[in-house]
Amino acid sequence: MSQRTQRFLAPSCSMTPHWRFTAIRSFRQCLLLILTLGSLTACAASEAQSPSGGGEKRAVPIVAAVASRKTMPLLVQTTGTVQAYSTIAVKSQIEGMLMRVNFQEGQRVQKGDLLFQIDARPLQAALAQARSDRAKAIAQVAQAQAQLAQAQAQVNQAKATVAKDVAQARNADVQAQRYESLLNQGATSREQADQFRTTATAQQATVTADQSAVGNALAAVESARANLQSTQAAVTAADAAVDNAQVQLSYASIYAPSEGQLGQLNVNQGNLVEANSSMPLVTISQIQPIYVEFSIPQRQLADLKRYQASGSLRVEAKPPQDQGAAAQGELVFVDSGVDATTGTIKLKARFANQDGRLTPGQFVNVVLQLTQEPNAIVVPAPALQTGQQGAFVYVIQPDQTVEARNVTMGQTNNNLTVIKTGLQVGDRVVVDGQFNLTPGAKVREGAATESQ
Repeated sequence: MSQRTQRFLAPSCSMTPHWRFTAIRSFRQCLLLILTLGSLTACAASEAQSPSGGGEKRAVPIVAAVASRKTMPLLVQTTGTVQAYSTIAVKSQIEGMLMRVNFQEGQRVQKGDLLFQIDARPLQAALAQARSDRAKAIAQVAQAQAQLAQAQAQVNQAKATVAKDVAQARNADVQAQRYESLLNQGATSREQADQFRTTATAQQATVTADQSAVGNALAAVESARANLQSTQAAVTAADAAVDNAQVQLSYASIYAPSEGQLGQLNVNQGNLVEANSSMPLVTISQIQPIYVEFSIPQRQLADLKRYQASGSLRVEAKPPQDQGAAAQGELVFVDSGVDATTGTIKLKARFANQDGRLTPGQFVNVVLQLTQEPNAIVVPAPALQTGQQGAFVYVIQPDQTVEARNVTMGQTNNNLTVIKTGLQVGDRVVVDGQFNLTPGAKVREGAATESQ
């Protein structure tokens, strides 16, 4: 006992009897109060252990779920960017004044819709000139054909003349030979014999001249034929000029090359447009169908190729804050190489986008389904806890106590986690209230439910 307590229990002799009695009574009252509080604390602790006060631990209220089997999809979740299926820069192929714009900015158009009208009058005049040149070339062909026919007739005439003069030359030669024989017999004079020889010689010269005329006529035919071919080539060129003029005229009306949504108009009506300018008149983005581009880590590439070999892979895309169902598409592109700077590989999925929910440039949440795992054991994701030895769950025993059991987790999807090892179908696990538990604690559970 301390000196201070001794002094308190042994009042000074200088105190009066009344004060000594009062001090002793106060001490006894304090001691009684301390003993009473200790008893109340012990009772409270005893009642906290058991509602009946019998010394048993009080059961902790929890919510339980039953481990069940379920077919679970194997998913890859990431983010992606929406891209137009095609983007077309509409440009003018001719120079001219823009006479009319037939759309509003941002309007949806169909393939073949008229977008722009450029002044076509100079092109119409060029087409008329080309047609006139073609008609002239056709007339020249007819003239060349007539000249060829005439040259061929002259050849025939020259050949006939040759035939006639050859016959006459032969006759003259026969006469000359006969009179030469008569001269030798003395039946005619030298003068007559020489006259027939001269005639035969002249006739032979005529044949030679006729044969030269046939050669000239044949040359004239070749010349006429070459002229005909030249005029025919001119007609072909004139036809090409007409076609070109028609094509140039068609460029005056600019139609939508595909369906899609129009962007900003860059040239207003009344301005002079240039041919193949660097700035397009307007841009068309095709958004039905549409692409979503995203990337996955290279460590998942082997699984991707393996499951892709079994068939097309389904992809879901959903804009953030969108309360509707995810858009459904399919994987259509896997890049040929891994990006060395990020360690990822680029993929593309195609979506029908009939409702127009996906817009180019938009960020979306992407879910790529590789395959489905049948008969997987699943529990609600909140049942999983993390300890020093990894993931574990509290399993409810038949005596309503809990056991902390280590498990191997698989993928989590729709608030369900696949358990690869550690649980059996039918095991009851704690999904709410487990933060108040320790191994061996007694629990009081509501109606257990199967993992949905």
